[in-house]
Amino acid sequence: MDKLKNMQVFCRVVELGTFSAVAREMELSAMMISKYMRSLENSLGISLINRKTRQFHVTELGQIYYRQCKQILGDLNDLESSITQSGKLVRGQLNINAPIDFGGMYMLPVIHAYQQKYPEVNVLMSLDNAFINLRSAKFDIAIVVTDKLDQGVVARKIAQTSLCTYASPAYLQQYGTPTNINDLAEHKCLHYLDTPHADAWVFKKGNERIEIRPKWIFASNNGGALCQAASLGMGIVRSPALSVKRYVQSGELVEILEDYKLSNVSVYATYLQRNYYPAKLSAFIDFLVDYFAQ
Repeated sequence: MDKLKNMQVFCRVVELGTFSAVAREMELSAMMISKYMRSLENSLGISLINRKTRQFHVTELGQIYYRQCKQILGDLNDLESSITQSGKLVRGQLNINAPIDFGGMYMLPVIHAYQQKYPEVNVLMSLDNAFINLRSAKFDIAIVVTDKLDQGVVARKIAQTSLCTYASPAYLQQYGTPTNINDLAEHKCLHYLDTPHADAWVFKKGNERIEIRPKWIFASNNGGALCQAASLGMGIVRSPALSVKRYVQSGELVEILEDYKLSNVSVYATYLQRNYYPAKLSAFIDFLVDYFAQ
């Protein structure tokens, strides 16, 4: 059997978890998927998947082989893309993941401008605050707003913001203005779910990094909903300044605890290190960086 096809099948088995799922995706029978796997294991002389248990798991050697296969298949795909697009024809589908708020507020104008320049690229954008493992091959690019990065990816900074604390004038008039972070224990807090810091609020005082876990009364994975809740006087919100800009300009929210803001929160476009980058990817990264620089 074709070794390349065997490798492709093996990678999808690892990623999807069952032979039947791969069979449906590739429009083959589960028996044929099993045949591909046996052929690959026989050629290598090792067991890649342990089938003794009801739910199979990838062996240690299988995990090593999977990582190498992904690298080889990715390089081959990128090489073909770079060759076929060597005439500067940027085309294909670009899969992007972005945080809900940043993606909704800032990515659409970028994508629109990019497609004006490169009309043969289709863009799929998924909005999700959860951590995205780019090694799953589901996305080409993940936009992240963070002060700490996954060391296994390439990261291009596209913007920078501060992580600040806000409340409405009406809330502060009714409950008072906290003057230090310990005062937050006596206040109603609005919590942003699915951040890199989980249930913690991160502050900085001088060179000291401080984490607290407030008792929140309302939580959401949508910063727009949290900002609106704060503007209604429901409580105090911790948010990137980029996300709150409109509310601050209108006077619906004011910044508090300014001495504790975290000022080095950056927005990155992250992607996997490759030997060859498809034109659609490299063109979008360069376009994204230039767009925000302007």
